[in-house]
Amino acid sequence: MTLVVSLLLVVLSVLSWTVIIEKYRVWKMVKHNPVKIKPGDNLDTIVDKLIRPFDKNLWFLSMVSYVSPFIGLFGTVWGVMDSFASIGVNQSVSIGVIAPGLATALGTTALGLIAAIPAAIAYQYYAKKADDLYNRLDENCTELKSQHK
Repeated sequence: MTLVVSLLLVVLSVLSWTVIIEKYRVWKMVKHNPVKIKPGDNLDTIVDKLIRPFDKNLWFLSMVSYVSPFIGLFGTVWGVMDSFASIGVNQSVSIGVIAPGLATALGTTALGLIAAIPAAIAYQYYAKKADDLYNRLDENCTELKSQHK
């Protein structure tokens, strides 16, 4: 079971790094290719379309940052239970009996944190950048609308 938990955490970590790299590329692309607005365009629609790529998949980073430590904790509990089962089977409390279960327990804890911490940092960073962009776009949109009245 700890193998399944470990694999799940590795998959979540890889997927979250994929989203992080995607966000980096989106922000870099927009910096080099600004959007051009035509006079007849609906500004509210443009703001919504512009902000959509920046919000895309942020939910996944949030979910990974929230869920991964709990999945790691589940692996920890399972590893400790394996250690207790080994004690029962061997009728002995030696380091050789306890160590394998505890090692996998600590490993799943570490994997949970390795998946969660970068996802949490990236989520906060990119959510803040997207919110700031939306606020700037909304302010500019309001300003343009007031100028054309």
